[in-house]
Amino acid sequence: MNIDKSKKPTKTPKPVKVKRPKAVNPEKFYTIPAEFKAAITTYYEDEKVTDYLGGCLNGIAKRLSYYPSFINYTYKEDMIGDAIVKMYSALKRKKFQVKSDHNPFSYFTTIAWNAFINRIKKENKYNATLVAYKEKVYEELLTSSDGHIYIKPVDNDGDDNYNDVND
Repeated sequence: MNIDKSKKPTKTPKPVKVKRPKAVNPEKFYTIPAEFKAAITTYYEDEKVTDYLGGCLNGIAKRLSYYPSFINYTYKEDMIGDAIVKMYSALKRKKFQVKSDHNPFSYFTTIAWNAFINRIKKENKYNATLVAYKEKVYEELLTSSDGHIYIKPVDNDGDDNYNDVND
């Protein structure tokens, strides 16, 4: 038997993998829209908040707080609390129409999103007021006539020298 080594063996093509949609894994998702809608329907009938319904509202608010737009705020707990209150008040007033084809998850996520934005606006307004107050007090100290002259510190060589000159 004589084998010709100069010819390269041909490669058989690999079979193409077909991507198939995965089945819904209930452990992966914290809110399943069909079950969430059923829990809302049950709440509208007997007005008792179940653990699942409360967990859904809590999960929506907490998971939204990890969105990149909201991750680094120091008052994130306040944002979560505001979102839960707003979602519960919408639930209590029966704002979501169960008979519609709309997804309750997106509806309550939008409520939480708006609550987060409103908290950020409130905190920014509070911080702006605080800065304005501090500047006003600093200006009053600079212009006061109590015999002290305050000179704004000069940063030479990274050393802050505060000069307090008495008249």
